[in-house]
Amino acid sequence: MSLADSPLPHLRFERAAARENFSAICGIDEAGRGPWAGPVVAAAVILNPRRVPKGINDSKKLSPERREALYAELMDCAEVGVGVADVARIDRDNILAATMWAMLQAVLCLKSRPDYALVDGNRAPGLSCKTVTIVEGDGTSLSIAAASIVAKVTRDRMMVELHAQFPAYGFARHKGYGTAFHQAALAAHGPCLHHRQSFEPIARLMLR
Repeated sequence: MSLADSPLPHLRFERAAARENFSAICGIDEAGRGPWAGPVVAAAVILNPRRVPKGINDSKKLSPERREALYAELMDCAEVGVGVADVARIDRDNILAATMWAMLQAVLCLKSRPDYALVDGNRAPGLSCKTVTIVEGDGTSLSIAAASIVAKVTRDRMMVELHAQFPAYGFARHKGYGTAFHQAALAAHGPCLHHRQSFEPIARLMLR
């Protein structure tokens, strides 16, 4: 099945929660667990069911231009919270713990306190509301897909800013992932302070 033929995210999870009398339903997702550099960013989004932007999908299935356009719409018509776990926290606590922390911060940054949370994946932070995890939820829940867009755009912008400070690593083009270009830059220049020293490829370089 091609991406074009893949089912689009929907509101069935959110509507089922509403039928159980939950009123503030948020989707939570992250961006940046796999890269070798930069923060991990989480987003929590409470959609307005009367103003859901058209075309929301898993951020990985959207072009950068479409992600940016949807990000702008979401910031205008939805409640959005963002949490950022920096490299120091990732190296100190490990990437999973840092991701859970960022998700919690994203929820705490929402204007409203959610009473129901849909979380992408099979792990969730300790929230004070009913929480449901959905594996590949960014491809099935519109709220999670919206969160994936906000998290991805926010992190990509941060990596572009880091590129301006450290252009030799090419952060703007690969966003910190371990591409061939990134590996070559690391071999030539060594890691910078925004590289995750707890990740094996970077730790190996640090030992040299």
